[in-house]
Amino acid sequence: MARKIVVTVLGRDQVGIVAKVATALAEATVNIEDINQKILGGDIFAMTLLADMERSPLSLAELSRTLEEALEGMGLKVMVQDAEVFRYMHRV
Repeated sequence: MARKIVVTVLGRDQVGIVAKVATALAEATVNIEDINQKILGGDIFAMTLLADMERSPLSLAELSRTLEEALEGMGLKVMVQDAEVFRYMHRV
């Protein structure tokens, strides 16, 4: 059964953000299904991605800590949410 998650990352744009997130997810056996990133106002990095953590041995909380550790020292805000909860919270 699929375990879809939404990951958002916000902060100052800098080299390596996407690479660090993708590497941490791959090492946790999480498959990125869709990714969208944008630079706002010339220096604000905003990324949202949809991933499937069906094969990952980690819980949502453990994956969140893993991503926070991967981005440590970069001054970025990372949030990991269950996709169904995200859809419910952001319905139109």
